[in-house]
Amino acid sequence: MFRMRISDAKTFKSVIDAISAVVDEASFIVGPDGIKLRAMDPSRVAMVDWEMQKTSFDEYEADGESKVCINLSEFKKILKRAGKDDVIELSLEEGSNQLQVKIRGRYTRTFTLPILETAEEEIPEPKLAFNAKVALTADDFYDTLKDAELVSDNVRIEADEDGLVMNAKGDVAGTKIEMKKGSDALISIEVKEPSKATFSLSYLTDIVKAASDTSDIVTLEFSTDMPLRLDFRQRYDGKLVYLLAPRVEVE
Repeated sequence: MFRMRISDAKTFKSVIDAISAVVDEASFIVGPDGIKLRAMDPSRVAMVDWEMQKTSFDEYEADGESKVCINLSEFKKILKRAGKDDVIELSLEEGSNQLQVKIRGRYTRTFTLPILETAEEEIPEPKLAFNAKVALTADDFYDTLKDAELVSDNVRIEADEDGLVMNAKGDVAGTKIEMKKGSDALISIEVKEPSKATFSLSYLTDIVKAASDTSDIVTLEFSTDMPLRLDFRQRYDGKLVYLLAPRVEVE
């Protein structure tokens, strides 16, 4: 039903790691134009929206559209065996319930992974309008989250015409991180109206840590007490976007 070959093993492994920051089992849609996935974590706090177009692969063939659900932990174990110079091939034959994973290097290894049944409903693309849009390096954003984690489980992100501010406060200590408009820390910032929202650091840090290996730049979009959209600019033809629900603060 499909067969694909990618020589950039490092990027592909990083992408699967990034998806697994949100879901344990992934239902990929494999079609003539490429692979895509939109899924929510079990608690419905975070969503990942990913796509890798056929042009990102060295070879790509797909007859029609297939839904392939696999256990990501098991898939990652297999992909971990691929070295940086190895080639990864994925294929699924008509009528088979086993995904075949080949790792070609100095020799060839072939693994099989069972296709899981899923009753997961299709998730529509959220239609949201945001008042703040900020672009910065993924590494800088991850560093600020690690600073916030020292004192709290949550971080409040604020944006206005002056720049981006992140606040975290715990029972004992607090921290305030400021990135001024025009500084080297901010690549760009657009604010229609001042916005602020609070998010769980456990989710946010895991997502940014995993996705940073696939991207240098992340764009944050949010409005007051609305979900946070994180768009990690990919090095291949495709996208990696997350939505994270806000935490409701009790004043």
